[in-house]
Amino acid sequence: MDWLIDLFKPFNDSLASTILLYSFVIFAGIYLGKLKIFGVSLGVTFVLFVGIFLGHFGYTVDGNVLHFLREFGLILFIFSIGMQVGPGFFSSFKEGGIKMNGLAMLGIGLNVVIMLAIFFIQGGSEGATSISQMVGIMSGAVTNTPGLGAAQQTFLQVNPDGYDVSQQMSMGYAAAYPLGVIGIILTMIGIKKIFNVDLDKELAEIENDEKSSMSAPHLVTFKVTNELVSGLSMLKLHTLISCDYVMSRIEKPDGNVIIPTSKDIVELGDLCLVVCSQQDEEIFTRFLGAAVEKKWEMDKGPVVSRRILVTNPSYNGVKLGSLHLHDGYKLNVTRVNRAGVDLVATANLRLQMGDRLTVVGKIDDINNLARKLGNSMKRLNEPNLITMFIGIFLGIVVGSIPLQFPGMSVPMKLGLAGGPLVVAILISAYGHKIHLVTYTNSSANLLLREIGICLFLASVGLAAGKDFVSTVFNVRGATWVGYGALITILPLIVVGIIARWRYKMNYFYIIGMMSGSYTDPPALAYGNKVANNDAPAVAYSTVYPLTMFMRVVVAQVIILFFL
Repeated sequence: MDWLIDLFKPFNDSLASTILLYSFVIFAGIYLGKLKIFGVSLGVTFVLFVGIFLGHFGYTVDGNVLHFLREFGLILFIFSIGMQVGPGFFSSFKEGGIKMNGLAMLGIGLNVVIMLAIFFIQGGSEGATSISQMVGIMSGAVTNTPGLGAAQQTFLQVNPDGYDVSQQMSMGYAAAYPLGVIGIILTMIGIKKIFNVDLDKELAEIENDEKSSMSAPHLVTFKVTNELVSGLSMLKLHTLISCDYVMSRIEKPDGNVIIPTSKDIVELGDLCLVVCSQQDEEIFTRFLGAAVEKKWEMDKGPVVSRRILVTNPSYNGVKLGSLHLHDGYKLNVTRVNRAGVDLVATANLRLQMGDRLTVVGKIDDINNLARKLGNSMKRLNEPNLITMFIGIFLGIVVGSIPLQFPGMSVPMKLGLAGGPLVVAILISAYGHKIHLVTYTNSSANLLLREIGICLFLASVGLAAGKDFVSTVFNVRGATWVGYGALITILPLIVVGIIARWRYKMNYFYIIGMMSGSYTDPPALAYGNKVANNDAPAVAYSTVYPLTMFMRVVVAQVIILFFL
């Protein structure tokens, strides 16, 4: 049995023992992270605390192995995050997103201001808490693991021998994180009490808010009663009606249903099925005639409606109009569903892998188009590893570029965290323009992300565990917890009051924005439970991309500025 004892013995740097140790830390951390206390769980972050616990009792890993797994895990996690948020990163600045992202940026600014105020009040560089420890506390207070990783990696780039100092960041993070999660939820409850929020009223407001669905495709049938448009072709009608729309089908007075092409004529008495944005419905009422109720039973006739999946890489990035569906296939595309969101099928819309086209026409023509576009779910299940490693390669190159800014003693680098994040966002948003397949199904993305963050947290915990108890479980550690609580709660209260009092924002959007500005899934889960609708998730996804990017960059800038 000596072999078994040796395998589980601390201070064993063998390959088998290392893999065994990481496996235990990760599976135990994930399991314990699912346990809820007062309805709140820490999730995968509990891997960090299991690593700290075992590290305290002498379980260690060879320094080079630990460093590699930590940095590689961080790269996988950051890159997967970038690929996830990239498609919505730039669109999040539109319309209501500007207001939400502005409030989220205000929150980030207040986090930094409070952190720096605490740092200077307690003595600055001569005080008991160093700037590196304060950055770790701030990262834990806002529950942002990538910011911690970016700060540590940046510090070690400039000070290769400062490994012990980088571990101080981990300890500050671990001290502030639990109360960071709880503090967000307590602030949500506080905002509700301050403004005496009626949840039923907030829900009714969202349900009656037409703006939430204005950008989504809206199907409505119009009866042509306007003599001025009678006899006009589809092409001429498109020149008169400037908004984005698709004339899906026309039923003639004799009951014949056609798929209109640019040459087809609109006549009095025609029933036209139009796909447009809801706010544009009034335009068609003025041009064509009144909206009428009609159920289009297309599956029983020669003209049917089907969904086609774009899985042929040749059509990635191709404009929908360039397919010439009217002329080549006698078909109409009425809607494009991308990542669960319906888009109006305009001619300038560029297709992406994974898009689902709602196509109307004869079944044989639809089948011909389906063969062209791929329409194979199996193809989507294949991981696009070429894109992934091209992105990581370019991300590391970009992250290594020195950027000199006034006031900084050394050039700033985006590093192994910021570089892959920036490249992943750009590739996922614009990669289709160079026919680079960026589609990754949600399961594959989540797997890479979870593996990466688990490797990173396990490595950080094992490295910090040796000195964690002596550093944190004392007056100084309690002080760190207090600092973290201030950094967590005060900015949220200010932002929440401004959002509600100044902008009259719906409470469900406020709690989603709070969760997204702290990139905190447990807080979002609580918000979803309170709201019982998807409003918090919408707000979360609106501010999450920019917030994640800024948290990573800000942590690095602070470290470089104070070196």
